[in-house]
Order: sequence, then structure tokens, then C-alpha cells
Amino acid sequence: MSTTTDSARAPWPSERFLAAVAPFSDVLLVSHVNPDPDALASMFGLAALLRARQPGKTITLTHDGLIARAENQAMVHLLSIPVVPLEQVVVGEGTAVVMVDSQPHTGRRASEARCPNAVIDHHDTGGVLERVGFVDLRPELGATSTIITGYLLEQHVPVGPMLATALLYGIESEITGYPREAGPADDGALVWLYPRADKDVLAQIRNPRLPLSYFATFQQALSNAFLYGDAIVCWCGNVPQPDLIAEIADFLIRFEKVRWVVCLGLFEDMMKLSVRTSQLGLNAGEALRTTLDGIGQAGGHDKRAGGAISIKERTPEEVERLRKSVSQRFLFQIHGDTEHGRRLLGFSPVVPVP
Repeated sequence: MSTTTDSARAPWPSERFLAAVAPFSDVLLVSHVNPDPDALASMFGLAALLRARQPGKTITLTHDGLIARAENQAMVHLLSIPVVPLEQVVVGEGTAVVMVDSQPHTGRRASEARCPNAVIDHHDTGGVLERVGFVDLRPELGATSTIITGYLLEQHVPVGPMLATALLYGIESEITGYPREAGPADDGALVWLYPRADKDVLAQIRNPRLPLSYFATFQQALSNAFLYGDAIVCWCGNVPQPDLIAEIADFLIRFEKVRWVVCLGLFEDMMKLSVRTSQLGLNAGEALRTTLDGIGQAGGHDKRAGGAISIKERTPEEVERLRKSVSQRFLFQIHGDTEHGRRLLGFSPVVPVP
């Protein structure tokens, strides 16, 4: 029985990544619009890897759009993740652009002016990768943070409490739904990270303080949620930050009688959408991409997806027309018709102020 020696084995993915960025003096880490915990943690982990194995490089972590969700803001603040707005960064010839938790030309970025030198992602939404020098795509995993944890282990980079907390929360935030979209590698990473994480900081990230607008948006959404067979279509109205639409979708998919939820809302000059399914195999990403074909952009996983439509004239009439059109297109996509719906909740009585 023959064995593979260290000299004969294929190089680790982390080694190939480091080789791809080695010729560059600067590294720019980018992700999707409005980065989530998985994207933030993945960039944080890559920065630690680069500082340990290629010291002297300038490494810049960026955010495209808002870091708006309360948990995400708490994560950046409590873990001191040094992200800067992407529009403030000048990309020079000596800069390697590394795209994390996203892929080029999948509708998840505001600008595609520069082809990345490396792409690391766990989504199965195929991007344009022909000119990318290094690609590590693992759709069988639940989180990009799992990939980055593997890189750090391969390179024997010490992982302190703050980095461990970031990676743990990045993975946890991606795989906590039911049924879980996770594999043995995700579970192994969680087991390895948990004893190294700061539990008090983790608890603060999980339970941030919330503004009044959060509860007002939930009230609006619950008042305008409609049941169509095994699907809920929910209108969130104007939202103070786009991640709230996804939070409401996560909440509504727990209703025992539905398999589908689509939430729609307005943010700036866009209509944002979040889709959730309650079981594997329904392919939320494909359903939303087909729904928005020709009118917007979408991407996502088997159970979760997001999309956006640009609104040129944000008049009440145009918004209402688009809301109805997209809702009907989605219902036709999942049911084959647009059956009659009803309000999810009746109007609640109002009691006097105590």
C-alpha cells in the first residue's frame, strides 16, 4: 500500500491562494452588497492569514453598501473589524482584488469594473470566472467562513478569541435555519472554533439593542402579509435598511402551514426581495432568478435567496404596479397560477393606554 508524501501531495487551497496574491503589494478584500456576518468574518480571517504568511502587504477590508442589521453592526464594533467603504478605496495596478462570499456578475455588487484576482465562495450561483486567477468554490458547504477556517488551520495561523468569535458567528448565521444547509466540515469548524471564541462577546452580537424603526417595520409587514396556499407574500413598505426584509422572511417561514415566503420592500431606488423555503430541494435561488428574469437580478441558495429591481420612477402608482406584478410572477413560478389569497392576520383590537 503506497502513501502520499508531503512533497507529492497536491498543494492546499490556502497555498494556491497565497501564491495567487504573492506578486501583489496590496490586497483589497471585497464582498457582496450589504455584507453579512459570513462575508465580514471571511474577510477578517483572510486578513489574518495574509498578515501571518505575507507580512508587509497593505490589506484593506471593504463594505459595499450598508452594514445595517443590528447584529452585523455589533459584530463589526465589538470585534473591531476594520472595514471601510469601497467607494473610498483607490485600486492600483499593484493591488490584488479578492472577492469573498460572492462571485463576479451575479447581481450582488454595485460595480464590476475590476475583475477579481481570486474568488472564494460557497454559493452555487454561478458567476463569470473565466479571467479569475484563483477560484475556490464549495457549494456543498454552508458558509464561506468554513473555507477560511480551513485555510487558517492549513497554514497553522493562530486564531485568537476575536477572530474565532467572528468565524463562529459567520458560520452560525448561515446554517441555523431548518432544515440546515450544512455539512460535516461546517460542524467540524464550529466544534473547533467554539472553545476559542469569546462567549460574552458572542452573546452581545446575537442580542443587540434594536431601534423603534425595527418594530415599526415588523408591524407594517405583518399587517400586509397575505397567504396563498402554502406561500406568504409580504409587503414591508419603505424600510430603514434592506436587511430587515430578510429578517422578516426568516420570521415568517416558521409559520407551520407554509413552504414559501417572499418579502418585498423599498429601499432608496430599489425594490428588494427575500425568498425563503421551509424544505430542501425547492431551490429558492432558481425560483427568484426566474421570477426576476428581465426585470431584476437575484441569487441565493436552495432555501434562501435575495434580489433587487431598480425603480426609475418611484411614484405610488409605479410601486404598486411593480409590487403586484412581481408577486404574481413569483406565485406563478412556484404554483403555476396566482390563486386567490387572504390576509395572514386579521386586524387586532386596540386597547386604551394604561
